[in-house]
Amino acid sequence: MDVADARAEFRQLESQIETADLDYHQKDAPTLSDAEYDRLKRRYLALAEAFPELAADASRIGSVGAPAASGFGKVSHAVRMMSLGNAFEDHDVEDFVAGLRRYLGMAADAALAFTAEPKIDGLSLSLRYENGRLVQAATRGDGAVGENVTENARTIEDIPQEISAAPEILEVRGEVYMSHADFEALNDRHLQTGGKIFSNPRNAAAGSLRQLDAEITRARPLRFFAYSWGETSEKIAETQIEAISRFQSLGFQTNPLTRVCDSVQTLLAHYQSIEEQRAELGYDIDGVVYKVNDLALQDRLGFRSTTPRWAIAHKFPAELAWTRLDGIDIQVGRTGALSPVARLQPVTVGGVVVSNATLHNEDYIAGLDSKGAVIRDGKDVRVGDWVQIYRAGDVIPKVADVDLKRRPDGAGRFVFPTRCPRCGSPAVREEGDAVRRCSGGLICPAQAVEKLKHFVSRAAFDIEGLGAKQVEQFHSDGWVREPADIFELQTNYGSGLQQLKNREGWGEKSASALFSAINDKRSIAFARLIFGLGIRHVGEVAAKDVALHFRSWEALATAADLARPAALAHRAADEAELQERQRAQSEGRRARISEVRKAAISESSVSSDAQAAWDDLISVDGLGPSVALSLSDAFANAEERAAFDRLLAHLEVIPPDAPAQDSPVAGQTVVFTGTLEKMTRAEAKARAEALGAKVAGSVSKKTDILVAGPGAGSKATKAADLGIRIMDEDSWLDLIGRV
Repeated sequence: MDVADARAEFRQLESQIETADLDYHQKDAPTLSDAEYDRLKRRYLALAEAFPELAADASRIGSVGAPAASGFGKVSHAVRMMSLGNAFEDHDVEDFVAGLRRYLGMAADAALAFTAEPKIDGLSLSLRYENGRLVQAATRGDGAVGENVTENARTIEDIPQEISAAPEILEVRGEVYMSHADFEALNDRHLQTGGKIFSNPRNAAAGSLRQLDAEITRARPLRFFAYSWGETSEKIAETQIEAISRFQSLGFQTNPLTRVCDSVQTLLAHYQSIEEQRAELGYDIDGVVYKVNDLALQDRLGFRSTTPRWAIAHKFPAELAWTRLDGIDIQVGRTGALSPVARLQPVTVGGVVVSNATLHNEDYIAGLDSKGAVIRDGKDVRVGDWVQIYRAGDVIPKVADVDLKRRPDGAGRFVFPTRCPRCGSPAVREEGDAVRRCSGGLICPAQAVEKLKHFVSRAAFDIEGLGAKQVEQFHSDGWVREPADIFELQTNYGSGLQQLKNREGWGEKSASALFSAINDKRSIAFARLIFGLGIRHVGEVAAKDVALHFRSWEALATAADLARPAALAHRAADEAELQERQRAQSEGRRARISEVRKAAISESSVSSDAQAAWDDLISVDGLGPSVALSLSDAFANAEERAAFDRLLAHLEVIPPDAPAQDSPVAGQTVVFTGTLEKMTRAEAKARAEALGAKVAGSVSKKTDILVAGPGAGSKATKAADLGIRIMDEDSWLDLIGRV
């Protein structure tokens, strides 16, 4: 990397870090996870070290926090409020201790004690007492100047208004936080009253302390742990642990998990012990802070520009946390899939309070992946277990590990249900399917509701005023059981004793608007109809491909009926293939796949017409046997077919426009990436499809053209590696003809 490239990246990182500091410290609304922030800061500092000329006018090298907000009076700290250096791995702690010994000229075996205490995830606060009376409270701000929040701090029960037997001047420093229980109660109240919902207790605590109206702060249950000090008129102790004890004697809350450790090994052991207790503490912590215990040694070690040499924060992995599994619930989805969900003792992971995690399927619970391979060293998941939760970015939390040492006595293996918990129908797991599915179809209320939600979704019928909440209510009241019922709402509930306009939350105007919106969708594009039916594997793209190929409901239904025998033969061949693979693996020989499939299909005696219909079905670009089987199953199911027919009686199905055959992109696969400046992504896709092109979401060997706007990333790199034609937006418009 040359200096120019380094400078460009350095300035970009600087801007990102500055924005993140303001979001976290001043706005109490962080937009980056702790892990992502730490990654950016490490890269920023590494560039500054590699290119010293960049550090000369850098704004975030010696920065702490963010400037005080304009709504508060400003307080200059008599003693600067520092931040802490971070350790992320055990070897970082070893390096920290070794570095202290070198700085102090101490032998490797010389006694050196530390305190180790939980790092509270809250808001730093400095309390100034003069002659035993609280006279000022200030946030950290940028370390030199903070916000005057004295009146708000006076409302916190853990903060004494007066202390006795204290120095004439004493600044007690610590962390304001909110317990898990109080956080949950606050969000519940706000949910009922339409107030702000906080993502985690830290944001709730910071937002509550930094209210311009102290009465709002008083109404929110904040807590305070004391652990440090600023200006004092006299020495308060000889060691860190004695200072903590003195704070306790003065009436402050101090953390009971603070310990004195005499080696790296005992520091790491206490770190592990605290991490194991994390979910049971009742408040958020994000690591353990180590401080040299001897205050005389702290004075000798001194400070760097923004951090003390004698302390470090050993952070927990930001995406990981241990907590207890309180239960396993089974949810039933739109396609009948039984999905197990872990109910957890709430714990903050990656800046979000997590109380649920996915368990995927019954194999995952048993310690196996979708191919039968061992995961988590084969450890199964049981109710009562202590589990490690993983969450990165917006990924749904999942169980990464199980601590067998903490498994409670009598915890039995989880027995996955073989009947649907909602309707009692058999829950069947077909050969080759990792998921067990309810066979109840539309008689299953869970499937019915989810199918209805899908039916009214944006990419399907998109009926204005009829969303998931309304669907749930109408289904619960027996008004809407299947899609056809939506188009009978006005007939059944537009007049008479039970009228929509008389329901809570509705009126004559809103009811009329809904009926009008429903009527507007009686004419519907064929592709939207297919997608809206919620057939397994048939997504938005597949629905468009099917619509373009068959062009009418009648043609699709005829093809599905005619191809049914071949579809069943194909499924039998799949099952025979799976059994042959399993036998071959156990016998240590090569599987005879083609022979087995041919024999299975031959035994099915499929007619030439049925085979031709099946071949036509799977020839639809992008469909494949799995999607074709799902279509066949849906049309062959008597209850679903009857529901389809009842729905079609209310609709006019609009066939898709015939794609252009003589355009320069007809039959080609196009991918759009980056920012399009002359049209929206939806418009670009629609125009490409109208010209006979297929628009894909990812680059593959089948891609013909990549249209790359500003900000194009990995897709452009992959396209270049594959030798795919790449063009900018202007070149694309020149190719297809500008409008």
